[in-house]
Amino acid sequence: MINIFQDRAAKSAVLLIYTGGTIGMKEDPRTGALKPFDFKSIMDEVPELRKFSCKLDSYTFSPLIDSSDVEPSMWQALAKIILERYDRYDGFIVLHGTDTMAYSASALSFMLENLDKPVIFTGSQLPIGRPRTDGKENLISAVEIACAKDSQGKAMVPEVCIFFNSQLLRGNRSTKTDSTGFDAFRSPNYPPLATAGINIKYNLPAIHYPSGQGEPFSIYTRLDTRVAILKIHPGITPEIARHVLCEPDIRAAIIETYGSGNAISKPWFVEIVREAVAEGKILLNVTQCQKGDVNMDLYATGRALKEAGVVSGYDSTTESALGKLFYLLGTSADNEFVKVLLARNLKGEISK
Repeated sequence: MINIFQDRAAKSAVLLIYTGGTIGMKEDPRTGALKPFDFKSIMDEVPELRKFSCKLDSYTFSPLIDSSDVEPSMWQALAKIILERYDRYDGFIVLHGTDTMAYSASALSFMLENLDKPVIFTGSQLPIGRPRTDGKENLISAVEIACAKDSQGKAMVPEVCIFFNSQLLRGNRSTKTDSTGFDAFRSPNYPPLATAGINIKYNLPAIHYPSGQGEPFSIYTRLDTRVAILKIHPGITPEIARHVLCEPDIRAAIIETYGSGNAISKPWFVEIVREAVAEGKILLNVTQCQKGDVNMDLYATGRALKEAGVVSGYDSTTESALGKLFYLLGTSADNEFVKVLLARNLKGEISK
């Protein structure tokens, strides 16, 4: 644990959790190679942080995790870190690689229960030591939002979010859409929770606030990851579809369909779907389109899937659907009960 900076008149305390990723990299002046820098020197890299009247501490994962190597075990570790320090901080910033950031933010949104503080994921497309880095602006704005409180002293945005390129997005509504631009993330089916310009403007009607029942913060880390993903595509074969959907070791499969939830109309595909459902598996329909939702009543192919027992994912992203399934399957061994909960809007992940 490193206490980076503390103002005696501090009103807020924020923990930076560095898991890995480009934002924490700096170019070695001798070799030119990128390597992680010591977060004790973060104030030298981003001196603007000194202007905040808040306490900033940091925690660094060891070893660091490349975002393409992220596993559910990392989410479990991250949830435990937040739980152990929850009473000591007003907000948490998770510095994370961009490739799987939306997966991690989605999963954490379900794993953190009765959350009343901000947990903000951010990162960068360029290392923080580069002259044109986007990391400084992302980090500075994330800190300001994590510190922000309303007139009642409550967090302005008590959610799991992603901040990137001036926009604060709900974590389980986000997806990475650009591999090279600074505008790397989008929330196609839900508006930004805040936008950073000259001032940070909060979209209060879009933010989810705790019910006020006063239940203590807790975490749920027993995840069941026996989930497969089948992307429907022209030329898909019965062998591939059966291998994914009827695999004995899976409890559920996400089917990424065309448009509003359409798939192959050929009898062999519907028969494989029926076979998987008869085996007790959960099949969740999520559209391949970035924007819009699944409506299996709209076309005949969608209705065939619905009649075969496929469950609608509505307007959820694949990342969110995966995290929700991991979480729900971990809470219950009853697949029929899990299907009921999949249709409910648990953490703002679907427009229902």
